Amino acid sequence: MAVPKRKKSRSRTRHRKAQWLRTAPPTGASCARCKSAVRPHTVCGVCGHYGGRQVVQVGE
Repeated sequence: MAVPKRKKSRSRTRHRKAQWLRTAPPTGASCARCKSAVRPHTVCGVCGHYGGRQVVQVGE
């Protein structure tokens, strides 16, 4: 198994870890039926529709 020859300094490690926060924010979409904001490929939490049909009973 490979073993590092020298310890990585704190500044080098933190410089690498600083890039983790630069990821893109999560994308948003809108429900085709009620126009509320939802995540892509997710059932709408307001009306319970996904892909043009109702898949979950909500709010009764």
